[in-house]
Amino acid sequence: MTTFPTHTAFADDRRIAHGSLSDVALHVGAALSSGETGILIFDNRTGEQIDLDLRGSSEDIMARLALSHPPPPDAPAPAPALPRGPGRPKLGVVAREITLLPRHWAWLAEQPGGASVTLRKLVDAARLANVARDEIRRSQDAACRFMTTMAGNYPGFEDALRALYAGDVTGFDTLTSEWPSDVRQHARWLAEPALSGPPAEPATE
Repeated sequence: MTTFPTHTAFADDRRIAHGSLSDVALHVGAALSSGETGILIFDNRTGEQIDLDLRGSSEDIMARLALSHPPPPDAPAPAPALPRGPGRPKLGVVAREITLLPRHWAWLAEQPGGASVTLRKLVDAARLANVARDEIRRSQDAACRFMTTMAGNYPGFEDALRALYAGDVTGFDTLTSEWPSDVRQHARWLAEPALSGPPAEPATE
C-alpha cells in the first residue's frame, strides 16, 4: 500500500525531502547539520508551512515530535465513551435534539423506517454528494497556500491561481511552465484533484 507523503521540505526552490513528518524532520535535521539553509517544511494536507524544532540528535527530534504533533486528522480516533440514555449505543447511535418545522416532521413520519432512518439516509446522501466538491476545495486551498509561499514572486503567479480555481489544467500548466521544476511539480501535485489533467506526482526521493 502506498503511503501518502504527508510533508515536503524545500531548500530554496529544491525539494529535499518528501514523506512522513518524522522522515522529513530527520532529513531536514541532517541537512541543517550539514550547513543547508533556506529550508521550509510544508504540510501537504493543507499546503501550510510548519515550524519544527530540529535541534540535537535524531532521538531528540523524534522525542519532540511525539510531544508536539498529535496524530493526523485521518488517523483512527479512540472510541468515545458510550453515552447513557436514549439511542442505541452498541451500534454507535447517539440521541441528540433537533428542531424542525411541523411540515418537516409530517413528511418524515410518512417515510419508510420513520424519522431517524430517513434522516440518517439524507445525511449520508449529502455527505457522498459533497465528497468530490470538498476534495477539490481542499486541493485548491492547499495548492494556493503552497504557491503563495513558494511562488508568489514568480511570473504568472496570479494568473496561475485563477487557473487553479477555474479548474483550467492547460492554463495552469502553461502559466507555471517557467517555474523551478520542483516547485512546479509540487504545486501541480497538490492541485491534482482540482485539475482535470493527469497527475504529476513528484519523483520518489
